[in-house]
Amino acid sequence: MPHLTVEYSANLMPHDVLLQLNRALVASGQFEESDIKSRLLKMDDFLIGTTAQGRAFVHVKLAILAGRSIDIKRELSQNLLAVLQNTCIWPTDLSVQLCVEIQDIERESYAKTTI
Repeated sequence: MPHLTVEYSANLMPHDVLLQLNRALVASGQFEESDIKSRLLKMDDFLIGTTAQGRAFVHVKLAILAGRSIDIKRELSQNLLAVLQNTCIWPTDLSVQLCVEIQDIERESYAKTTI
């Protein structure tokens, strides 16, 4: 835990963003560095509103074990959004929507092991 998924429209190339997002999660003090699992998913088929022309998106989903306060979740969300805003160079010819979503995973049903 946690699981970080970055989905982005195919007209963007947010390379190196995973390392910066992971560093922000470690800096939060909420997670052990070796527990963070991140992935980057390019969305080849996407639509924003009624067109994809001139538009792009990055959607970060952070799934964490339930039990953290709304203040901690808000801080995590704001920190991850700041990383997106400040570490990536976004195309000036696109309107890029950046968003972060925090999801709770039920502790009672989550299973994990290291082998």
